[in-house]
Amino acid sequence: MNFKNAKIKILDLDLKGCLYLNHLSHSQRVSLFFKIVSRLGDGPFWYAMLFAVWYAHGLDYGIQILYVILAGSIGTAIYKFLKHKTVRPRPYQVHQVIVLGERPLDHFSFPSGHTLHAVMATIVLGYMLPILLIIMVPFTVLVALSRMVLGLHYPTDVLVGAVIGATVASGIIAFAPFLDLAL
Repeated sequence: MNFKNAKIKILDLDLKGCLYLNHLSHSQRVSLFFKIVSRLGDGPFWYAMLFAVWYAHGLDYGIQILYVILAGSIGTAIYKFLKHKTVRPRPYQVHQVIVLGERPLDHFSFPSGHTLHAVMATIVLGYMLPILLIIMVPFTVLVALSRMVLGLHYPTDVLVGAVIGATVASGIIAFAPFLDLAL
């Protein structure tokens, strides 16, 4: 299989995955559930997790919290750069059969910033307070799914967002000298 055929095959699978997941949003209950998940993924859930780390460890973890903020800033810079370089339209903009379930925060699809930040925060905060993983891992999966169910992203957008988030989180954990101070 040559590169062009492989690309067409990936794009075809991407659309099929997006259509399948977006079809779930035709149920009002499912759509509402994923809208709530998506909105919580905008920040409120992650602020609660930051508070949980701070509450569990106190002010001694101030520097560690700064690393989470640094990771979020790096992730934001990467995804904004990629969004403006790739300018991939969102699925609902290209395919009329895809139902838009939530208004997007920006114009372009690739990569998913929600997924990037969810994976990054889950890894870094989970490293600092592993008990939170019980809550964060399922929520992160729901955030990733919400982006496709709501017609905002293709599966590859979500997958690349997750890889970038995991890479940024791993870099912060590996290179932040004070991150594991209390472990």
